[in-house]
Amino acid sequence: MAKTLKVTLIKSTIGAVPKNKATVEAMGLRKLHKTVELPDNACTRGMIQKVRHLVKVEEVE
Repeated sequence: MAKTLKVTLIKSTIGAVPKNKATVEAMGLRKLHKTVELPDNACTRGMIQKVRHLVKVEEVE
């Protein structure tokens, strides 16, 4: 398993379910094509699973 995950917002949250908007915001993604590095744990994986249609994920060693 990777130590961190690079998460990039690739699709707008306009028109998304409010719960999905809140999840993206909680991950620290504010604008399109911005990337954040998050720890690879169960909590982060669950958040990514909820908004997998809006983000791109890369594993970083």
